[in-house]
Amino acid sequence: MASDMPETTSKRQAWFCTTGLPSDVVIDVGDVTFHLHKFPLTAKSKKLHEMITEQERTENEEIREETETDDAIYVSFPDFPGGSDTFETAAKFSYSVKIDLSPLNVAKLRCAAQVLEMTDDYCEDNLISKTERFLSQTVLRSLKDSIKTLKSCEDLLPLAESLGIVQRCIDSIVSKASSTDPSLFGWPVIELTNSRSAGGVDRWFDELVHLGPSFFKRLIIAIKARDLSPEIVENCLATYAKSRIPGVNRARRSSSSSLPSETEQKELLETIVNNLPEENCVRSSQTVAIFFGMLRAANILNASDACRSKLEKKIGLQLEQATLDDLLIPSYSYLKETLYDIECVQRILAHFLHIVEQISIADVIEDENAGDEVNRNRSVTLMLVGKLIDGYLSEIASDTNLKPEKFLELAFALPEQARLYDDGLYRSVDVYLKAHPWLNEADREKICGVMDCRKLTLEACTHAAQNERLPLRAVVQVLYFEQLQLRQAIAGTLMSVEVGQSEMQRPMEVAEQDESVVEGETVRGVRTTWTAAVRENQVLRLDMDSMRTRVHHLERECSTMRKAIEKIDKVEPPSSRGSIWKSFGCKFKTQVCDSHEPTLVVARKGRNNRHLKQH
Repeated sequence: MASDMPETTSKRQAWFCTTGLPSDVVIDVGDVTFHLHKFPLTAKSKKLHEMITEQERTENEEIREETETDDAIYVSFPDFPGGSDTFETAAKFSYSVKIDLSPLNVAKLRCAAQVLEMTDDYCEDNLISKTERFLSQTVLRSLKDSIKTLKSCEDLLPLAESLGIVQRCIDSIVSKASSTDPSLFGWPVIELTNSRSAGGVDRWFDELVHLGPSFFKRLIIAIKARDLSPEIVENCLATYAKSRIPGVNRARRSSSSSLPSETEQKELLETIVNNLPEENCVRSSQTVAIFFGMLRAANILNASDACRSKLEKKIGLQLEQATLDDLLIPSYSYLKETLYDIECVQRILAHFLHIVEQISIADVIEDENAGDEVNRNRSVTLMLVGKLIDGYLSEIASDTNLKPEKFLELAFALPEQARLYDDGLYRSVDVYLKAHPWLNEADREKICGVMDCRKLTLEACTHAAQNERLPLRAVVQVLYFEQLQLRQAIAGTLMSVEVGQSEMQRPMEVAEQDESVVEGETVRGVRTTWTAAVRENQVLRLDMDSMRTRVHHLERECSTMRKAIEKIDKVEPPSSRGSIWKSFGCKFKTQVCDSHEPTLVVARKGRNNRHLKQH
């Protein structure tokens, strides 16, 4: 530091400013004592000038005796805004030392300048005007800097409020947020007008989480009052809840010392939920995961019914974005016997189905093709949710406390078009029957009634045909529809062979008509090629005829077996069913079924023969 500038050193809790002259003013700020000089301070601060002058004029005999050796003047600021660090910066400014302003200290210095009355009327280009210029020309032009300055005002109330710093920061944030691109969830970007960051982008949602609940509430109210995009409001609320409410973000662990009380958490959660937009805004798996986390927190904190109901509706608006892990909401009530909160999932599903039913093509009458697009999207959404619910049924089916009525109610809730294949339902049925072996035959038939045997793939049929947990009626239905699938596959193969043969004969006729024009060797080559193809088709057709005969034979065997089962079922108990299959020589290969994955029957001889060998 230059020799003509004051030097500040630290000795424990005392600060000394050395300029070659002994200090004559001692100022206590908090737990720090500053040893400074009268003339630099009184030249900049009207408040210090008045305090020092008054003390020099009215100091009593007791103070004279205590300060007889140094004749110093004592001043105290017990509640100085920003504390000792801010006063030190203001003191340096009084000594004409260059200070660095930033979004984090400008509000503190502005409040300090107000307390010390460092106005331009008292001294030209004083601290108040300097901080005001930095606020208006730098901080309030940047969304991110405005958030940082607003955060620093939390410890400066009510002075920062009376000076208008808080409101100006909020207005700046709302104004800059109006130009935010909401397409990126959690990280919208905005072009900076700050000269220090010109041409860059500013990720500002992460800064919001540092605001306290009181300022955040005021900010959200201001954003909604400006009628900004619902996506911005929802992003702000979801990001804040994820960071400030324990349990919403499973990957984030908060230290126990920083956790707010349950009452504070509940109030904050209800405030966030109450301000969520009613419409469907951001459709993403991240958003749904946060809403599910907020719903779990609402259950734990015993939030209001209105709070939980609104979260369930928000989730229902985009249930297709959820995952199976999201749906597994633990049951926190002692009144519920099941491990998971099945009633909650039922309500969410009901909201989803209600929204799907309300989808109308009236909004796209002007565009005829748009109606097809709406129906296509609706079908895809339904099948995604169907697969999700089938997976959820498989998870909860192992709960021994799950009543058959509750299982059936959830399984039948989805419309038929939500499932392309019923393999997922079959898996959940199998798990439920395994976890509830005490069910009687009538209840087991009801449980099996949720699946349509006609919509089972060949792999699922093969597995079900040897499943001893299924009732006999269900097994017979599976075998019957499995035969129908084989017959349809064979019929489709024969049809494709006939079409292929007719297509191959037409080029042969054309070749014969043009024989006089084409050279002899070329014609003989074409004839040889087509003759070989026709001969191969004839061999394939003979194989198909043989296969058809085999299918008819299997049908007769199945009919005989069905009659025998009906006779034995009247006499034999269910435990002896394994011997029934052995008596008829039925052998099946166990295969694992995959939900909603179609099984393509390729029209090839080897593939068909392999299916026949399995049966």
